[in-house]
This record gives sequence, C-alpha cells and structure tokens, in this order.
Amino acid sequence: MNPYDLVLTRQGVRFRGRRFPCTIGKGGLSTDKREGDGATPTGIHRIVGMLYRPDRITAPASRARPIGPGDLWSDDVRDAGYNHLVRAPYGHSHEPLRRADPLYDLVLITDWNWPDAVPGRGSAIFLHQWRRPGYPTEGCVAFRRDHLRWIAGRIAPGTRLIIPEV
Repeated sequence: MNPYDLVLTRQGVRFRGRRFPCTIGKGGLSTDKREGDGATPTGIHRIVGMLYRPDRITAPASRARPIGPGDLWSDDVRDAGYNHLVRAPYGHSHEPLRRADPLYDLVLITDWNWPDAVPGRGSAIFLHQWRRPGYPTEGCVAFRRDHLRWIAGRIAPGTRLIIPEV
C-alpha cells in the first residue's frame, strides 16, 4: 500500500490519514462480481478517470473531464461498448452519466473489468456521491459530497481503491 491508496475498512475508506464514511453495494462485497448483482468487487482497483458536471461544480482537478448531455455508460453485455463511456444516441442498454439527481456530479472511475471488459463480469464501479448515509449502491462506493470532492482533489496517478475480502 502507498499513501495515495484508498482502503475500504469496516469504519469507511481510509485515505491520506483520514477516514471517510461510505456506502457499498446492496449485494455486499463479492469475490465473484456479476452484472446486476449489486455487489462491490473485492480486489485492487486503479482510479483511471474523473468526470464532473460543469453546470453544477467546478473541476476538482485538472485531469477531470466534463460530463456532457450525451455521455452514457454502457451496461449491455452484448455490446462492443460494454463497460465503457459511450455517447447518445445509443441503442444498447446504458446508464446516463448526466443525471437529474446529484449522485454523478463527480465520479471517479475504477478499472474494474476495464478496458478489456468480460461480458457479464460487471460494469461501472465508480466512486460517487451517496444518496444518504447507509443507503447502498448498485455496487459502487459512495461518499458524502464534500468528502468525495476532498478525495478527488488529492488523488494522484496510480491511486488505487483497495477492497479487502472480509
């Protein structure tokens, strides 16, 4: 482990000498992640991207990419774009990144099942804003808005999300 690693513990995520409460997937932790299981995959996941809503927040870091109205994330296991950022119009199953709620105002993208996605292994393990404390995600790791912003401003190339097996 290095000082730039985010480490999931029973008390939240440890990062840069602090602990941040978080929520994980409604399916708990999994060593065998599958599309739609609601689980958060265990393992070591690199942070490979950062997206933000420029109409709602300022960029938390220079490497952050703005989310546009047509930005989507493919979750269709039959599509070549599975588990990748795609653009509308898009005829396959997908999740809009530009949401009405604030959950994806800031998104850190992990390398879970990316870039060479295996169909059915699960898509889009993000770090994003939570709905409220204790409310589970569909498999992502979610934080309070100000905590996520603090984390996003301090990650560096090579930052990893470490999710140990329980």
